[in-house]
Amino acid sequence: MDEKIRNNSYRWMSLRILVVVIASAVFAVNIKSFVRTGGLLPGGATGLTLLIQEIAGRFFGVAIPYTPINVLINAVPVYIGFKYIGKKFTSLSCIVIVLTGVLTDLIPGFVITNDILLISVFGGIINGIAVSLCLLMDATSGGTDFIAIYLNKKKGINGFNVAMVINTVILIIAGALFGWEIALYSVIFQYVSTAVINVLYRKYQQATLFIVTTAPDEVSSRIYDMTRHGATIIYGRGSYEDESTKSVVYSVVTATQVSKVVNAVHEIDPAAFVNVFKSERVSGRFYRIPED
Repeated sequence: MDEKIRNNSYRWMSLRILVVVIASAVFAVNIKSFVRTGGLLPGGATGLTLLIQEIAGRFFGVAIPYTPINVLINAVPVYIGFKYIGKKFTSLSCIVIVLTGVLTDLIPGFVITNDILLISVFGGIINGIAVSLCLLMDATSGGTDFIAIYLNKKKGINGFNVAMVINTVILIIAGALFGWEIALYSVIFQYVSTAVINVLYRKYQQATLFIVTTAPDEVSSRIYDMTRHGATIIYGRGSYEDESTKSVVYSVVTATQVSKVVNAVHEIDPAAFVNVFKSERVSGRFYRIPED
């Protein structure tokens, strides 16, 4: 049994490494083919790295490689990752950071389109997909992603919105130096990227369930067994049918668990009424699967 678990662990780690390598290549191609073609500064560690390169090139006539700057900028976020998030998680993220930098310095760039709006939108989509691939494999592209995950994990707030604010500040600085048009297109790039991440990666998003059922104890037990989240049972009666046995089970689960929970509830009580809505913020004891 231990051997089977160990083999499954090896396969999962191999898959994680493969996917983050692919994501790193996507990041690098996106930088060379979209970001640099449009002259965008997309925020985060990548945007700050490109900003420093642009300042060095324009004002000092010095061409600085991408990799050393990006690695240096990511030093503090990586420390946060090792200390507060997880060692394997951060180690995989370091692979992404270093490999993305090396590939960005080595691979040739090619132009897909010169339309800056198309570059902003589709470059943002590609960037969001690459970031989501990393997150789904329990890794990240570094920079503000570490900060976002830390805030989600430790503070229970949507850290990606905070990261977007940080990115916007970086872009304002870039706009003051190099022109507001490029900065505004870069904001579009980052907004699209963040929107894609919020759609594809929902581990840290919560949903609130209100379940009207005649089997509250069974429903509560099933929710805990499936999600490790507790529930509160509110006793009452149905106003239309005047049933004294009606109860409401209130619980908060992660967004990725909603479908499984709803299906399980209807297995227990086919007549159950379930209301699901997004939770903006959760404060208090809420179980989160830790990163490794």
